[in-house]
Amino acid sequence: MDRLKGKTVLITGGTSGIGLATARLFLAEGARVAVTGRDPERLAAAQKELGEETLTIRSEAGSLAEIDSMMTRVKEHFGQLDVLFLNAASGTPAPVDLVTEDQFDEIVQTCFKGVFFSIQKALPVLSKNASIIITTSITNRTGSPNFSVYGASKAALRSLVQSLGLALIGRGIRVNAINPGPIDTEGFNRLPIPQEMLLAIKNDIEGRSPSKRLGTPEEVAKVALFLASDDSTFVVGEEIVVDGGISLVCLP
Repeated sequence: MDRLKGKTVLITGGTSGIGLATARLFLAEGARVAVTGRDPERLAAAQKELGEETLTIRSEAGSLAEIDSMMTRVKEHFGQLDVLFLNAASGTPAPVDLVTEDQFDEIVQTCFKGVFFSIQKALPVLSKNASIIITTSITNRTGSPNFSVYGASKAALRSLVQSLGLALIGRGIRVNAINPGPIDTEGFNRLPIPQEMLLAIKNDIEGRSPSKRLGTPEEVAKVALFLASDDSTFVVGEEIVVDGGISLVCLP
């Protein structure tokens, strides 16, 4: 307990799944927390669950204007930021010949552009020895035909973590990534496909995974806690895979 006592944290995409599980854990560990999301109902539900002291911000992760506004709110509320967990993402499955320009732009803006500029605009607010954590995906290491743009954006993030890890360590800011595999989240369960197909996908993943199951958001949150805390002060530019071993056996 209290591994984050006195620290201030911003979690984008923090109203469900991995982000919400991480907010719960960070609060239990003594942090002051802000979460963002774009769905008003999920923001209200997160506020109710996490408590009045948690700052909730409606924000589009790929909008520079809203990133500016988000950072202004955080500075006004906290003064400075010790942990920035960039977890917001967007990705609709589609075969390559059906991807539209709008889908492409939304994924790249949310999953790559928004992450880059969130880091850039957070720099004046980040404290000395701050930790930046970015959620990537095993789709950046293994082929995923229906998530080609999403996987490419996550691969860009993997490279960004290495480059910014070097660029910012001189300021005392650590940049690292969490690379989740199949995690049983609300987002996974909201994929726009028939329920019988979703169940078949889950059964297939469980059958191929060495762990024989999907992961939980809480398991990913524990890795985020390690990267946010002083336990990881010598970890720089790394990507920690949290996938039950499935990427070891599922080759492109």
